[in-house]
Amino acid sequence: MDNIKIQTTQNVDIEYELASIGDRILATLLDYVFFIAYILLAVLISSLTNGALFRSLAVVIIIFLPLLLYDLILEIIFQGKSFGKMIMKIKVVKLDGTQAGFGAYLLRWLLRIIDTRIFSGGVALIAILVNGKGQRIGDMAAGTTVIKLKHKIKIADTILNKVKPDYSLVFPEVARLTDNDISVIKEVMQVSLRTNNLEAIEKLADKTKAAMGITTNLPHTQFLATVVNDYSFYNFDK
Repeated sequence: MDNIKIQTTQNVDIEYELASIGDRILATLLDYVFFIAYILLAVLISSLTNGALFRSLAVVIIIFLPLLLYDLILEIIFQGKSFGKMIMKIKVVKLDGTQAGFGAYLLRWLLRIIDTRIFSGGVALIAILVNGKGQRIGDMAAGTTVIKLKHKIKIADTILNKVKPDYSLVFPEVARLTDNDISVIKEVMQVSLRTNNLEAIEKLADKTKAAMGITTNLPHTQFLATVVNDYSFYNFDK
């Protein structure tokens, strides 16, 4: 599978490796393993209660509702990953480089019926092969795709770095930046350094300076790292 170039909200291009069709199929099959395990557990509990568990239609609906909502719920909770995707180290992302939101996950879930259920994945397979961006119909509607995370990008659970207690603020102008700006800076830096894309780092540094309204002679990578630390310090110190 090819790479995909994603333009971030700061107009900086970074490349990700698209999840292959094989990766996505295996992730789906692994999800089915969890489905089967869940059903077997429900049957076991029912047998231990002499079938009482399945005597009420309302209870049956409640028990099997998680299976229906499986993909939607897990992708929301785990930011684009089901259990199968976690094992295969792939995830759903927006084409503009931002984290997919509820609306995108909902569209992918609704159109999964056409993509993978009605035609047993045939429609999804054709769409992915023809589209060139690793998108099934649900992805096209939601503006998402699925990428590999085998080279894990270690973005913290929060966007902030842990700074030393005696840290001194270098650029007070970080107050002009947003959480999304810092998230993009961290991700672009890590991806670009891994792929030796110095042009992307330079472009991001220039745009960050313009957004902050400053000039500095610090090397681009050092400047961006300082901005992230300053932003972390600024927010921890509030």
